[in-house]
Amino acid sequence: MAEVHDRPPEQFTLRVRRFNPETGEAPYWDEHTVELEPHRSVLEGILQARDKFDGSIGIRCSCRQAICGSCGIRVNGEPSLACHTHLDAAKRSAKDGVIEIEPMGNMPVLKDLIVDMDAVHWKKIQRVTPWLLAKQPVPEREYIVEKEAMVDVTQTMACIQCGACVSDCLAMEVDPGFIGPAALAKAYRFVGDPRDDEQFERLNDLSQDPQGIFDCTHCFKCVEACPKGVNPMGQIMRLRRIAISDHHIVDQNNGERHEAAFTTLVRDYGLNHEAELLSRSYGGNSWFGKLHPAAGKVLLASLPSIVKAIVRRKIHPKLALFGHRIARHDLAAIQRIYDTVESRPERYELNLYVVGEDET
Repeated sequence: MAEVHDRPPEQFTLRVRRFNPETGEAPYWDEHTVELEPHRSVLEGILQARDKFDGSIGIRCSCRQAICGSCGIRVNGEPSLACHTHLDAAKRSAKDGVIEIEPMGNMPVLKDLIVDMDAVHWKKIQRVTPWLLAKQPVPEREYIVEKEAMVDVTQTMACIQCGACVSDCLAMEVDPGFIGPAALAKAYRFVGDPRDDEQFERLNDLSQDPQGIFDCTHCFKCVEACPKGVNPMGQIMRLRRIAISDHHIVDQNNGERHEAAFTTLVRDYGLNHEAELLSRSYGGNSWFGKLHPAAGKVLLASLPSIVKAIVRRKIHPKLALFGHRIARHDLAAIQRIYDTVESRPERYELNLYVVGEDET
Protein backbone atom coordinates (compact mmCIF):
# COMPACT_ATOMS: atom_id res chain seq x y z
CA MET A 1 0.00 0.00 0.00
CA ALA A 2 1.43 3.36 -1.03
CA GLU A 3 2.22 5.89 1.70
CA VAL A 4 0.52 9.29 1.69
CA HIS A 5 3.70 10.99 0.51
CA ASP A 6 3.87 8.63 -2.50
CA ARG A 7 0.62 9.89 -4.00
CA PRO A 8 1.04 11.28 -7.53
CA PRO A 9 0.87 15.02 -8.23
CA GLU A 10 -2.56 16.61 -8.44
CA GLN A 11 -3.84 19.95 -9.63
CA PHE A 12 -4.72 22.60 -7.06
CA THR A 13 -6.23 25.98 -7.84
CA LEU A 14 -5.00 28.86 -5.71
CA ARG A 15 -7.05 32.05 -5.46
CA VAL A 16 -4.57 34.65 -4.20
CA ARG A 17 -5.48 38.07 -2.87
CA ARG A 18 -3.28 40.59 -4.67
CA PHE A 19 -2.48 44.18 -3.76
CA ASN A 20 0.25 46.55 -4.85
CA PRO A 21 0.04 50.01 -3.20
CA GLU A 22 2.40 51.47 -5.82
CA THR A 23 -0.21 51.05 -8.57
CA GLY A 24 -3.02 52.76 -6.68
CA GLU A 25 -5.41 49.96 -7.71
CA ALA A 26 -7.81 48.20 -5.33
CA PRO A 27 -7.04 44.66 -4.12
CA TYR A 28 -8.16 41.88 -6.45
CA TRP A 29 -8.19 38.07 -6.70
CA ASP A 30 -5.81 36.19 -8.97
CA GLU A 31 -6.13 32.45 -9.74
CA HIS A 32 -3.38 29.98 -10.66
CA THR A 33 -3.45 26.18 -11.00
CA VAL A 34 -0.39 24.35 -9.75
CA GLU A 35 0.52 20.66 -9.90
CA LEU A 36 2.09 19.14 -6.81
CA GLU A 37 1.85 16.09 -4.55
CA PRO A 38 -1.05 16.50 -2.10
CA HIS A 39 1.22 16.43 0.95
CA ARG A 40 3.14 19.47 -0.29
CA SER A 41 2.57 22.74 1.51
CA VAL A 42 0.52 25.73 0.46
CA LEU A 43 3.78 27.68 0.50
CA GLU A 44 5.23 25.37 -2.15
CA GLY A 45 2.11 25.92 -4.23
CA ILE A 46 2.47 29.71 -3.97
CA LEU A 47 6.16 29.53 -4.87
CA GLN A 48 5.39 27.33 -7.89
CA ALA A 49 2.75 29.81 -9.04
CA ARG A 50 5.28 32.61 -8.67
CA ASP A 51 7.97 30.70 -10.55
CA LYS A 52 5.75 29.51 -13.41
CA PHE A 53 3.06 32.13 -13.88
CA ASP A 54 3.68 35.46 -12.13
CA GLY A 55 7.00 36.41 -10.61
CA SER A 56 5.49 39.46 -8.95
CA ILE A 57 3.54 37.51 -6.30
CA GLY A 58 4.76 38.73 -2.95
CA ILE A 59 5.12 36.44 0.08
CA ARG A 60 7.50 36.40 3.02
CA CYS A 61 9.10 33.04 3.86
CA SER A 62 12.30 31.53 5.18
CA CYS A 63 12.73 28.22 7.03
CA ARG A 64 9.85 26.20 5.50
CA GLN A 65 9.71 24.15 8.73
CA ALA A 66 7.19 26.09 10.87
CA ILE A 67 9.98 27.55 13.00
CA CYS A 68 10.66 31.10 11.77
CA GLY A 69 7.04 32.30 11.61
CA SER A 70 7.67 34.30 8.44
CA CYS A 71 5.02 32.79 6.18
CA GLY A 72 1.91 33.63 8.20
CA ILE A 73 -1.13 34.05 5.92
CA ARG A 74 -4.85 33.27 5.86
CA VAL A 75 -5.89 30.06 4.13
CA ASN A 76 -9.63 29.80 3.45
CA GLY A 77 -10.17 32.59 5.95
CA GLU A 78 -8.18 30.95 8.77
CA PRO A 79 -4.75 32.08 10.01
CA SER A 80 -2.10 29.57 9.00
CA LEU A 81 1.57 29.04 8.38
CA ALA A 82 1.82 28.52 4.63
CA CYS A 83 4.66 26.03 5.07
CA HIS A 84 2.71 24.04 7.67
CA THR A 85 -0.57 23.69 5.76
CA HIS A 86 -0.85 20.80 3.31
CA LEU A 87 -2.47 21.39 -0.05
CA ASP A 88 -4.87 18.45 0.28
CA ALA A 89 -6.05 19.64 3.70
CA ALA A 90 -6.49 23.18 2.39
CA LYS A 91 -8.51 21.91 -0.57
CA ARG A 92 -10.80 19.89 1.72
CA SER A 93 -11.56 22.96 3.83
CA ALA A 94 -12.18 25.18 0.79
CA LYS A 95 -15.82 26.01 0.01
CA ASP A 96 -15.61 25.33 -3.72
CA GLY A 97 -12.40 23.36 -3.94
CA VAL A 98 -10.41 26.52 -4.68
CA ILE A 99 -7.85 27.39 -2.00
CA GLU A 100 -8.22 31.05 -1.00
CA ILE A 101 -5.05 32.73 0.19
CA GLU A 102 -5.02 36.18 1.80
CA PRO A 103 -2.67 38.30 3.89
CA MET A 104 -3.08 38.30 7.66
CA GLY A 105 -5.53 40.70 9.27
CA ASN A 106 -5.15 43.64 11.69
CA MET A 107 -1.90 44.70 9.99
CA PRO A 108 -1.29 46.98 6.99
CA VAL A 109 -0.64 45.12 3.72
CA LEU A 110 2.65 46.05 2.08
CA LYS A 111 2.20 43.88 -1.01
CA ASP A 112 0.05 40.85 -1.77
CA LEU A 113 0.59 38.45 1.15
CA ILE A 114 3.20 40.56 2.95
CA VAL A 115 1.99 42.59 5.93
CA ASP A 116 3.78 45.28 7.92
CA MET A 117 4.76 43.40 11.08
CA ASP A 118 6.84 46.34 12.32
CA ALA A 119 3.89 48.74 12.38
CA VAL A 120 1.73 46.55 14.61
CA HIS A 121 3.17 43.26 15.85
CA TRP A 122 6.71 44.25 16.73
CA LYS A 123 5.65 47.67 17.99
CA LYS A 124 3.37 46.00 20.52
CA ILE A 125 6.04 43.48 21.51
CA GLN A 126 8.35 46.39 22.35
CA ARG A 127 5.57 47.91 24.44
CA VAL A 128 5.81 45.17 27.11
CA THR A 129 9.60 45.48 27.71
CA PRO A 130 10.43 42.04 26.26
CA TRP A 131 13.58 41.35 28.22
CA LEU A 132 14.52 40.24 31.72
CA LEU A 133 14.99 42.94 34.36
CA ALA A 134 17.18 40.91 36.67
CA LYS A 135 16.98 40.91 40.43
CA GLN A 136 19.92 42.49 42.19
CA PRO A 137 22.57 41.62 43.09
CA VAL A 138 23.19 39.40 40.05
CA PRO A 139 24.72 36.05 41.13
CA GLU A 140 28.37 35.47 40.31
CA ARG A 141 27.45 32.27 38.49
CA GLU A 142 23.85 31.38 37.63
CA TYR A 143 20.39 31.77 39.12
CA ILE A 144 19.00 28.63 40.71
CA VAL A 145 15.37 28.39 39.62
CA GLU A 146 12.80 25.69 40.33
CA LYS A 147 12.15 23.47 37.33
CA GLU A 148 8.36 23.99 37.46
CA ALA A 149 8.76 27.77 37.29
CA MET A 150 10.78 27.63 34.10
CA VAL A 151 8.64 24.92 32.50
CA ASP A 152 5.62 27.16 33.13
CA VAL A 153 7.03 30.04 31.07
CA THR A 154 8.25 27.59 28.42
CA GLN A 155 4.76 27.66 26.90
CA THR A 156 5.08 31.35 26.09
CA MET A 157 8.66 30.81 24.93
CA ALA A 158 7.29 28.48 22.24
CA CYS A 159 5.93 31.54 20.39
CA ILE A 160 7.55 31.98 16.95
CA GLN A 161 6.18 35.53 16.45
CA CYS A 162 4.21 34.57 13.34
CA GLY A 163 1.41 37.04 14.14
CA ALA A 164 -1.43 34.55 13.61
CA CYS A 165 -3.04 35.47 16.94
CA VAL A 166 -2.77 39.18 16.13
CA SER A 167 -4.35 38.54 12.74
CA ASP A 168 -7.46 36.97 14.25
CA CYS A 169 -7.83 39.05 17.43
CA LEU A 170 -11.38 40.45 17.54
CA ALA A 171 -10.46 42.96 20.26
CA MET A 172 -7.84 44.47 17.95
CA GLU A 173 -10.40 44.79 15.17
CA VAL A 174 -12.51 46.97 17.45
CA ASP A 175 -9.62 48.66 19.26
CA PRO A 176 -6.39 48.67 17.23
CA GLY A 177 -4.61 50.14 20.25
CA PHE A 178 -5.11 46.93 22.26
CA ILE A 179 -1.67 45.60 23.19
CA GLY A 180 -2.72 42.28 21.74
CA PRO A 181 -2.34 38.56 22.43
CA ALA A 182 1.21 38.05 21.19
CA ALA A 183 2.67 40.91 23.21
CA LEU A 184 0.76 40.01 26.37
CA ALA A 185 1.85 36.37 26.07
CA LYS A 186 5.40 37.70 25.83
CA ALA A 187 4.73 39.79 28.93
CA TYR A 188 3.85 36.65 30.89
CA ARG A 189 7.18 35.18 29.82
CA PHE A 190 8.85 37.67 32.18
CA VAL A 191 6.09 38.16 34.75
CA GLY A 192 6.20 34.40 35.35
CA ASP A 193 10.01 34.29 35.49
CA PRO A 194 11.17 34.24 39.15
CA ARG A 195 14.41 35.97 38.13
CA ASP A 196 12.61 39.14 37.05
CA ASP A 197 12.70 42.00 39.56
CA GLU A 198 9.73 44.05 38.35
CA GLN A 199 6.74 41.74 38.39
CA PHE A 200 4.52 44.25 40.19
CA GLU A 201 5.63 47.16 37.98
CA ARG A 202 4.93 45.16 34.81
CA LEU A 203 1.50 44.04 36.03
CA ASN A 204 0.52 47.46 37.32
CA ASP A 205 1.46 49.00 33.98
CA LEU A 206 -0.55 46.46 31.99
CA SER A 207 -3.51 46.69 34.40
CA GLN A 208 -3.79 50.47 34.42
CA ASP A 209 -3.47 50.73 30.63
CA PRO A 210 -7.02 50.98 29.13
CA GLN A 211 -5.72 48.87 26.25
CA GLY A 212 -3.92 46.37 28.46
CA ILE A 213 -4.84 43.02 30.01
CA PHE A 214 -8.48 43.97 30.70
CA ASP A 215 -9.14 44.87 27.06
CA CYS A 216 -9.18 41.18 26.09
CA THR A 217 -12.70 39.93 25.31
CA HIS A 218 -12.14 36.16 25.82
CA CYS A 219 -13.08 35.33 22.22
CA PHE A 220 -10.63 32.36 22.06
CA LYS A 221 -9.63 33.29 18.49
CA CYS A 222 -5.96 33.60 19.44
CA VAL A 223 -6.05 30.17 21.08
CA GLU A 224 -7.40 28.59 17.90
CA ALA A 225 -5.03 30.54 15.65
CA CYS A 226 -1.75 29.74 17.38
CA PRO A 227 0.20 27.01 15.53
CA LYS A 228 2.42 26.34 18.55
CA GLY A 229 -0.06 25.93 21.39
CA VAL A 230 1.03 29.07 23.22
CA ASN A 231 -2.55 29.84 24.28
CA PRO A 232 -2.17 33.64 24.42
CA MET A 233 -5.56 34.12 26.07
CA GLY A 234 -4.55 31.75 28.85
CA GLN A 235 -1.42 33.83 29.46
CA ILE A 236 -3.54 36.99 29.62
CA MET A 237 -5.79 35.35 32.21
CA ARG A 238 -2.71 34.43 34.26
CA LEU A 239 -1.52 38.01 34.13
CA ARG A 240 -4.92 39.11 35.45
CA ARG A 241 -4.99 36.55 38.24
CA ILE A 242 -1.50 37.39 39.46
CA ALA A 243 -2.27 41.12 39.31
CA ILE A 244 -5.53 40.75 41.24
CA SER A 245 -4.96 37.81 43.57
CA ASP A 246 -1.28 38.24 44.39
CA HIS A 247 -0.70 41.98 44.11
CA HIS A 248 -4.29 43.21 44.71
CA ILE A 249 -3.94 45.83 42.00
CA VAL A 250 -7.06 47.98 41.77
CA ASP A 251 -7.02 49.30 38.22
CA GLN A 252 -8.67 52.34 36.68
CA ASN A 253 -10.44 50.10 34.15
CA ASN A 254 -12.55 48.36 36.82
CA GLY A 255 -11.03 45.02 35.90
CA GLU A 256 -10.45 43.99 39.51
CA ARG A 257 -13.89 45.17 40.65
CA HIS A 258 -15.56 43.54 37.64
CA GLU A 259 -13.97 40.17 38.43
CA ALA A 260 -14.93 40.39 42.09
CA ALA A 261 -18.53 41.25 41.19
CA PHE A 262 -18.75 38.47 38.60
CA THR A 263 -17.47 35.74 40.93
CA THR A 264 -19.73 36.91 43.77
CA LEU A 265 -22.83 36.92 41.56
CA VAL A 266 -22.16 33.44 40.21
CA ARG A 267 -21.68 32.17 43.75
CA ASP A 268 -24.89 33.80 45.00
CA TYR A 269 -27.14 33.20 41.98
CA GLY A 270 -25.50 30.27 40.20
CA LEU A 271 -25.46 32.38 37.02
CA ASN A 272 -24.28 35.84 36.10
CA HIS A 273 -26.76 38.63 36.86
CA GLU A 274 -26.15 41.22 34.14
CA ALA A 275 -28.14 44.03 35.75
CA GLU A 276 -26.22 43.68 39.00
CA LEU A 277 -22.83 43.15 37.35
CA LEU A 278 -22.62 46.63 35.86
CA SER A 279 -23.56 48.49 39.02
CA ARG A 280 -21.38 46.35 41.27
CA SER A 281 -18.37 46.75 38.99
CA TYR A 282 -18.54 50.52 39.38
CA GLY A 283 -20.31 51.09 42.70
CA GLY A 284 -19.23 48.28 45.00
CA ASN A 285 -19.69 44.54 45.29
CA SER A 286 -23.10 44.47 46.97
CA TRP A 287 -26.77 45.16 46.22
CA PHE A 288 -26.19 48.76 47.33
CA GLY A 289 -23.59 49.30 44.59
CA LYS A 290 -26.24 50.70 42.27
CA LEU A 291 -26.73 53.62 44.66
CA HIS A 292 -23.17 54.83 44.17
CA PRO A 293 -22.89 57.93 41.92
CA ALA A 294 -20.32 56.22 39.67
CA ALA A 295 -22.66 53.27 39.11
CA GLY A 296 -25.63 55.56 38.44
CA LYS A 297 -23.69 57.42 35.80
CA VAL A 298 -22.75 54.21 33.98
CA LEU A 299 -26.28 52.79 34.26
CA LEU A 300 -27.75 55.94 32.71
CA ALA A 301 -25.22 55.81 29.88
CA SER A 302 -26.17 52.19 29.16
CA LEU A 303 -29.93 52.80 28.99
CA PRO A 304 -30.05 53.21 25.17
CA SER A 305 -28.37 49.83 24.71
CA ILE A 306 -30.68 48.20 27.26
CA VAL A 307 -33.82 49.63 25.63
CA LYS A 308 -32.62 48.49 22.21
CA ALA A 309 -31.99 44.95 23.52
CA ILE A 310 -35.48 44.82 25.08
CA VAL A 311 -37.14 46.07 21.87
CA ARG A 312 -35.30 43.42 19.87
CA ARG A 313 -36.29 40.81 22.47
CA LYS A 314 -32.71 39.89 23.22
CA ILE A 315 -33.45 40.27 26.92
CA HIS A 316 -36.63 40.10 29.00
CA PRO A 317 -37.29 42.99 31.44
CA LYS A 318 -38.04 40.59 34.30
CA LEU A 319 -34.84 38.61 33.76
CA ALA A 320 -32.84 41.81 33.36
CA LEU A 321 -34.11 43.15 36.69
CA PHE A 322 -34.25 40.01 38.82
CA GLY A 323 -31.83 37.64 37.10
CA HIS A 324 -32.09 33.92 36.42
CA ARG A 325 -32.99 31.43 39.13
CA ILE A 326 -31.68 27.90 39.33
CA ALA A 327 -32.71 24.97 41.50
CA ARG A 328 -31.46 25.06 45.09
CA HIS A 329 -29.53 21.81 44.79
CA ASP A 330 -27.76 23.15 41.67
CA LEU A 331 -26.87 26.38 43.48
CA ALA A 332 -25.56 24.36 46.42
CA ALA A 333 -23.36 22.33 44.03
CA ILE A 334 -21.88 25.51 42.59
CA GLN A 335 -21.19 26.87 46.06
CA ARG A 336 -19.41 23.63 46.99
CA ILE A 337 -17.09 24.19 44.01
CA TYR A 338 -16.29 27.65 45.39
CA ASP A 339 -15.65 26.21 48.85
CA THR A 340 -13.30 23.56 47.46
CA VAL A 341 -11.27 26.03 45.42
CA GLU A 342 -11.11 28.71 48.09
CA SER A 343 -10.08 26.22 50.80
CA ARG A 344 -6.84 25.38 49.01
CA PRO A 345 -3.80 26.81 50.80
CA GLU A 346 -2.48 28.24 47.53
CA ARG A 347 -3.67 28.73 43.99
CA TYR A 348 -2.99 25.69 41.83
CA GLU A 349 -2.28 26.98 38.38
CA LEU A 350 0.18 25.14 36.18
CA ASN A 351 -0.18 25.02 32.43
CA LEU A 352 -0.24 22.10 30.03
CA TYR A 353 3.56 21.98 29.82
CA VAL A 354 3.58 20.85 33.46
CA VAL A 355 0.39 18.86 34.09
CA GLY A 356 -0.85 18.07 30.60
CA GLU A 357 -3.87 20.36 30.98
CA ASP A 358 -4.12 24.08 30.38
CA GLU A 359 -6.67 24.88 33.07
CA THR A 360 -6.97 23.26 36.48
